[in-house]
Amino acid sequence: MTSVTIRPVRTGFSLGEYLICLNGIVWREALRFLHQRERFISALVRPLVWLFIFAAGFRQVLGLSIIPPYETYILYEVYIAPGLMAMIQLFNGMQSSLSMVYDREMGNMRTLLVSPLPRWFLLSCKLLAGTAVSLMQVYAFLLVAWFWDIAPPPSGYLTVLPALVLSGLMLGALGMLISSGIKQLENFAGVMNFVIFPMFFASSALYPLWRILESSPMLYYVCQFNPFTHAVELIRFALYGQVNWIALAVVGGCTIAFMVGAILAYDPSRGLIRRGPAGGET
Repeated sequence: MTSVTIRPVRTGFSLGEYLICLNGIVWREALRFLHQRERFISALVRPLVWLFIFAAGFRQVLGLSIIPPYETYILYEVYIAPGLMAMIQLFNGMQSSLSMVYDREMGNMRTLLVSPLPRWFLLSCKLLAGTAVSLMQVYAFLLVAWFWDIAPPPSGYLTVLPALVLSGLMLGALGMLISSGIKQLENFAGVMNFVIFPMFFASSALYPLWRILESSPMLYYVCQFNPFTHAVELIRFALYGQVNWIALAVVGGCTIAFMVGAILAYDPSRGLIRRGPAGGET
């Protein structure tokens, strides 16, 4: 009489398998970014133009008082540095979403999402990968800014890291949510500009909120409801070892809301280019 060994059916995945998937997606995005040198250069040139050209003119017009977290009068370049760091993450979040639209058109995302791993985890890995790329860009910007004597306290380079991660996740999730509703790659550029510039200019990135309140109370309330404003303030306070709890709550809440919306709305077959028998698009 032979005995039959019944092995239990395996359900789920181990932590190591999840980490292998995360590592693969993050490295893919990092290598794609490093191989696209023009993307790295453009990511640095844009904030540096604001920092060294526009700031030279605005410095005389926008005098600053002593406002938290600063303990003394500061140069205008020092004030806008956190806003430019957030701008780098905003543009990177939109560019990462642009690549997702391209991958979806080419069918790459559909191939990725046939993995047995949960869809929410795969999209979260894409979001973490985009955030990791934005961190490289931000620290490269801080390195260049340091040569122009724009430097926070030495500990600020570490204390700002959690704020950068959270703001990067929020802005990346926003871009992912927007890309979920875009069918074609060429439509995303117009939508991207429509989102980026109002968010950037209607915020505290370039000028303090008390000056906006003096000029336009309506614009002040728009800035207060702008999640980008709170991302900038979260980074600004973290650079000086402080926590802006209101900004932290808003950025954290928006991150969860945008990510849940993106996961629920994402359809890998939307905008997919289908090939005909002769290789043409249908």
